[in-house]
Amino acid sequence: MTEFRPRFFRTDAEVERIGAGLLARTLPRTEWTHEAHLAATTYLLLKRPEIDLEADLPGFIRAYNETVGGVNTDTEGYHETITRLFLHGVRLFLDEADLTEPLHDLVNELLLSPMGRRDWPLRFYSPARLFSLEARRNFVPPDLAVLP
Repeated sequence: MTEFRPRFFRTDAEVERIGAGLLARTLPRTEWTHEAHLAATTYLLLKRPEIDLEADLPGFIRAYNETVGGVNTDTEGYHETITRLFLHGVRLFLDEADLTEPLHDLVNELLLSPMGRRDWPLRFYSPARLFSLEARRNFVPPDLAVLP
């Protein structure tokens, strides 16, 4: 996969704005990047523990996509397996992280970790399985390696 250098966050307020912007559906569409997905997830896990992300994150993302002019179809928009996998990855990262660090530092460290890489899912899934219609609609187990 092509190597991408992540866009880092300079302040906690940047991360909080992304997380709150997802919930309020006010984050500009151009800012809904891979880094923003992981920042929002980290923010929600650490700052909004009352939210059940397993139950609610899919709806947040679908609603956000539609509000900013996107769609959730069989070929674009919300992807169940990728969302569940990265939610799991962020939890794995946070289980080992020093949670006394500033939020933006945690997100930046996550982005540099294996779980923060765009291609992390391909350690466990073949492209054919990960990008299948079934995987977009429902969580499917990996076909290459067991999830940590």
